[in-house]
Amino acid sequence: MNEESIKHIALNSIKIQASGIRGLYDFIDDSFVKAVKAIAASSGRFVISGIGKSAIIAQKIAATLNSTGTPSLFMHAADAIHGDLGMIQRDDIVMVISKSGDSPEIKVLVPLLKGFGNMLIGMGGNIQSFLANNSDVFINTTIQQEACPNNLAPTSSTTAQMVMGDALAICLMEIKGFKSEDFARFHPGGTLGKKLYLRVSDLLSKNNLPAVFPEATVKELIIEITKNRLGAAAVINSSKDIIGIITDGDLRRMLEKNDNTSSLLAKDIMSTSPKNISSEALAAEAFELMRKNNINQLLVTENNKYAGIIHIQDIIREGII
Repeated sequence: MNEESIKHIALNSIKIQASGIRGLYDFIDDSFVKAVKAIAASSGRFVISGIGKSAIIAQKIAATLNSTGTPSLFMHAADAIHGDLGMIQRDDIVMVISKSGDSPEIKVLVPLLKGFGNMLIGMGGNIQSFLANNSDVFINTTIQQEACPNNLAPTSSTTAQMVMGDALAICLMEIKGFKSEDFARFHPGGTLGKKLYLRVSDLLSKNNLPAVFPEATVKELIIEITKNRLGAAAVINSSKDIIGIITDGDLRRMLEKNDNTSSLLAKDIMSTSPKNISSEALAAEAFELMRKNNINQLLVTENNKYAGIIHIQDIIREGII
């Protein structure tokens, strides 16, 4: 098989699955709305079950819902009929996912769930199936063709299930007013979490406060910048108001222009109106401000007073970028 043949097969697989997803437009109907409203209004958990590949999709949907504000549990259909039904509580809503809706495990599980009295949502690709006929609400994910050349391996069908599960999650996020702050509480680890919760003050605590008064000499200035290793120092007054900033670059430019620096003071070298940011701002916001202004250091304020400097390397070390 040559390269072009491989590309053709892959592109055809994507085309078939994309067609299946487009078909879901017709299935966002009253049943889907009823399911979303019921889950949003529920005081219990959302228990999601399935068998085979659908079980893997059920796990993914439960994980997405948990991370976006809808408490959910995964229950494998085979394990459910061997004791895991005990996880279901009175106020829970249960959703069972199955392409055919007629597998032996589903036919055993569904009557048991009905006997519990919990609301049962079905999701599958056969509206005439056992699951569809015995669900309180049925979400249709019918596809015309699997991407598998034998039209057997779950491909388009599981993609459709996953997309419909994501649609449920997004609707529930909107209804519940789930914000980025909430997302951060559930994702404290990794780069994503840090972007949403790490603040400038968290970086600032690791640094000293390089600063000089306007009348500081060049020698005093160089000592202050070198000592703190941030490549800059703030110029402040006795009330800690920011007057300016002096960077390594300012020092180099000063030396290029002046043969005699003995009479120069910090106020003669500083850049006025420097960029600054509140210590309560997100570190990601600080990086964006640095990027936009092509600078490596940023002055930090607390209650409009000088509180320190953060360097772009502080942000890089945290893995935010």
